[in-house]
Amino acid sequence: MNLSIEYNIIIAYVAGLFLLYILGWLLVVPRKFLLRLILNGIIGALVLFFINMAGKSFGIYVGINPITALIVGFLGIPGVILLIVLQYIV
Repeated sequence: MNLSIEYNIIIAYVAGLFLLYILGWLLVVPRKFLLRLILNGIIGALVLFFINMAGKSFGIYVGINPITALIVGFLGIPGVILLIVLQYIV
């Protein structure tokens, strides 16, 4: 019984597994980023909604659209302040 190992086959398997790992990583990371972006946008829209509800008596209103929601989603509270300041500047 001859148990000769062909190193070319082992190298091909290792290279294939490495490429499969890289491909999986490339497919998973953008999806996580996209899901995080969507979640932050939803949270931003909710924050803007509550700011608009509380700001009625003070005359503060920031329109809720995808751009403002994503700004608040990315920046958080500083994003809300930025949008309020930009609205009064522009």
